[in-house]
Amino acid sequence: MQILRELLAGLDYECKQGSVDEKITKIIYDSRKIEEGCLFVCIRGANFDGHDAIGEAVEKKAAAVLVESTDNVKDENITVIRTPDTRKGLAFVAAAYFGHPAEKMKTIGITGTKGKTTTAYMVKSVLENAGYKVGLVGTIEVLTGSRRMKAQNTTPESYLLQEYFREMVENGCDAVVMEVSSQGLMMHRTAGFTFDYGIFTNLEPDHIGPNEHESFEDYMRCKGLLFQNCRHGILNGDDIHTKEVLRGHTCKVETFGLFPGNDLQATEVEMVKEGGLLGVSFAVKGVYQDKIRINIPGKFSVYNALTTLAVCRHFGVEEQKTRNALVCAKVKGRTEMVKVSDDFSLMIDYAHNAMALESLLSSLREYNPGRLVCLFGCGGNRSKMRRYEMGEISGKLADLTIITSDNPRFEDPMEIIKDIRVGMDKTCGEFVEIPDRKEAIRYAIREGKAGDIIVLAGKGHEDYQEIEGKKYPMDERVLIQEILAETK
Repeated sequence: MQILRELLAGLDYECKQGSVDEKITKIIYDSRKIEEGCLFVCIRGANFDGHDAIGEAVEKKAAAVLVESTDNVKDENITVIRTPDTRKGLAFVAAAYFGHPAEKMKTIGITGTKGKTTTAYMVKSVLENAGYKVGLVGTIEVLTGSRRMKAQNTTPESYLLQEYFREMVENGCDAVVMEVSSQGLMMHRTAGFTFDYGIFTNLEPDHIGPNEHESFEDYMRCKGLLFQNCRHGILNGDDIHTKEVLRGHTCKVETFGLFPGNDLQATEVEMVKEGGLLGVSFAVKGVYQDKIRINIPGKFSVYNALTTLAVCRHFGVEEQKTRNALVCAKVKGRTEMVKVSDDFSLMIDYAHNAMALESLLSSLREYNPGRLVCLFGCGGNRSKMRRYEMGEISGKLADLTIITSDNPRFEDPMEIIKDIRVGMDKTCGEFVEIPDRKEAIRYAIREGKAGDIIVLAGKGHEDYQEIEGKKYPMDERVLIQEILAETK
């Protein structure tokens, strides 16, 4: 039980009725869970406005309500606290409720269009190799030091985030690295604490549309909010949007990149291709100097590794430990190399839209493959435009496209394949259609030739296939092992 006044510390608020000395048992922001003695935070959602449940909060004897408007307050028997933005208010009271756990760890927030997940795992790998215990909050999962949970959102609701932070502290975590989405920043999910390090990877048009961002400018502005809420900003100095992302920043700034003028610069970049595995090596100069090798392909991986170096040097990690951790770094479903042959390379990647697929295939072209083979499908009950675009990109950049199923959901897989073919037909690209994904992977491996690079795109870290509302187990790593075992 806590005193309301203490939970509100640091928040811009006004007590409209009642007392800030109320005793609070819980913080609730879901009207279905209101109970006696709680502080009910009224959130305006896409489908429901929590302010409409104030009467219910009174009936169930909630101790107080946190509101943006008092229009729905009809009873004097409840404490009413007004604040300009209850989403931000929730973040502040949740941080106080859980004892400000972020202040007890080093906090690293990563934002950007691409590279957040890979960079987060790289940073975690290097810091753990140096002896730190590191929590993680990301697109794939949440790791608290004792629990591993599948992520529901890239950046969880502020209450859940603070609950995870407290669990990390209780489990002895020294640091936490997390992906920070533009939606999370826009909805104040990371308010209530200040990041020690804010990271910017890159920016491209994405997440623009209904229920997301109204424009690219708004998307960029929201990304920049991280640098108004961190102590030290580490940004990709090569990205043309970095200056705008930094508009209004309040942090110290350093940059990384491949071009001169950055605080940390990669030079002598070389693509590495050995025994079916792909990687990259490069030299580092500037505020940190070393020679680095990573077994993750593509020039974009250099940027991810540079980001990691820029962060971890502030933790005093020894150079050899950094090298060792980076050469072993691997992220599930993100240019994840799977060894199936010494003659050709196979990887799994989450690229599930045209922009990501184009970036991936263009990067892999730099390895001069004998053939670049791209296997992918598209999700059902989603925009047909994505299917046309991905078909066209693969037709232009891959030597062979294997069109298969992804998550058909409530659509006929063959109708989705037909849509993908619309894009393919704009190109001269060679393709085959194999609707069953396991059979498509079997074909790719069986027909693999010396020097080929085979990409299984779209599923990445997912371990299921969604068909007519039901998720069936399907992990591409498992499928590959089954195929290899069956061919012995």
